[in-house]
Amino acid sequence: MALYLIAFNDEWVPELTLEELHERGASAREVIGEMTNAGVFVFSDGGLDASTAVCSVDPSSGSPLFTDGPYVETKEHLGGYYLIDCADLDEAIEIGRDVPLVDGATLEIRPLVEH
Repeated sequence: MALYLIAFNDEWVPELTLEELHERGASAREVIGEMTNAGVFVFSDGGLDASTAVCSVDPSSGSPLFTDGPYVETKEHLGGYYLIDCADLDEAIEIGRDVPLVDGATLEIRPLVEH
């Protein structure tokens, strides 16, 4: 078995009403149930909150320096993800087909490095 990350970018997702968020949550919980029943579900989360305070850690001086910047410049934010343990990329893609998405959103499916 191998670990795969199925993720989507929240920059592609339009603002949703509370009702739409509840519908998406119900759909996501249904897919998590299917993944669990198939024995491939490891973990899932809603992603990063772009509005919260974050910090950078720079260990280059020999001891970690924690600052409120600079940040890696990016135009993308992790909107949510599923970590699954399945046989191969083909199975990960099959499982990814069932992940509920907002119109216009796409998924990335990536293998995790095995050590």
